[in-house]
Amino acid sequence: MSFPDPVQIAIPLFIVAMIIEMLAIKRGARGDYDWRDTGTSLAMGLGNTFAAVFVGGSIVALGTWLWQFRLLDIPVTWWALALCFIGEDFFYYWFHRTAHRVRWFWASHVIHHSSQHYNLSTALRQTWTGFISFSFFFRLPLFLIGFPPRMILFCAGLNLVYQFFIHTESVRRLPKSLEWLLNTPSHHRVHHGTNARYLDRNYGGVFIVWDRLFGTFEAERDDEPVRYGIVRNLSTFNPLWVAFHEWVAIGADVLKTPGLRGKWMAIVGPPGWHSGTTADTIRAHWEAEHAAGQQPDGQRTPPAAIPAE
Repeated sequence: MSFPDPVQIAIPLFIVAMIIEMLAIKRGARGDYDWRDTGTSLAMGLGNTFAAVFVGGSIVALGTWLWQFRLLDIPVTWWALALCFIGEDFFYYWFHRTAHRVRWFWASHVIHHSSQHYNLSTALRQTWTGFISFSFFFRLPLFLIGFPPRMILFCAGLNLVYQFFIHTESVRRLPKSLEWLLNTPSHHRVHHGTNARYLDRNYGGVFIVWDRLFGTFEAERDDEPVRYGIVRNLSTFNPLWVAFHEWVAIGADVLKTPGLRGKWMAIVGPPGWHSGTTADTIRAHWEAEHAAGQQPDGQRTPPAAIPAE
C-alpha cells in the first residue's frame, strides 16, 4: 500500500475553502479577515514549508533508524492504519499540551497563536523553528512501537489536514455526538482564546476525548465570546518578529535572571513563569474574582496577569 502526502493533495482544497469562507463572511457569516494578518499567516506557512524541506529528511531518517529497534512488526492493514491514526493523535495531544506548558516548546508553537483573528488562514500560521524545539520527538514512540514509517507520516498529514478545517468562526457547532468525540471549530476556538476561562484548554488534534480524559476540556460558552491571540499580543505583522520573538525573549530573560535555577526556568518553565503570571495564575486570579462576584462573565483578564511573552 502506498501512502501519498495528504497535505500536498489538500492544498487546492485549502485555497478553495478560504475563498468560500471569505465570500461567506462578506455575505454575513461569522468571522472576519484582515489582509495584513492573513498575509502574515501565509508568509508563516510558506516559511514552514521551506523549513520542512530543509530538515524534514533528517527527521524522517531518524524515525526510520529508530524503526530498526521496533517492538512489533505491524503490517500495513486497515486496522493498523486506524490504530496508527489514533496513536498519532494521542501523542499529538501530549506534544500540544507540552507546547503550552514548557516555554522552550512554546517558543515555536506561539507563532500559531499569534493571530488576533480566527479563520482558515490562521491554520497556515505555522512555526519555522519546530526542529529547534525538537517537537518531532513526541512522534518517535510510534516508530519504536513498530508502525511503518510511511504510515506514521501519512497519519500525521491527515491530522494536519483535519485541523485546517476547524479554524473557522463560520461553523457554530456540529451534532452533539461529534462535539463529544471530535475536536470541532467550537472546541478549537476555545483553544485559541486568551480569556482566563479558556487559557490552555482543548489540546486535542482530531479527537477531543483526550481532553475529556485528562481534565483539560473546556466548552465554548455563548455568553463569553472568545478573544483570540496571545495574552500580550504582538504589535507587528512582520513575519521575522512573529517567527522569532519568543526565542529573543527567552534569551533576554536568561541573561537578566540571576541563578542557574532561574535561568533554567526561564527556558523550560511554563510561559509567564519569569513574570509570575502563568496561565494557572491568571486562571486562579480570575476564579477568585469570579467566586467573589467581581467578574461574573469571565471576560476580563486582570491587568497584573499579563505575561511578558
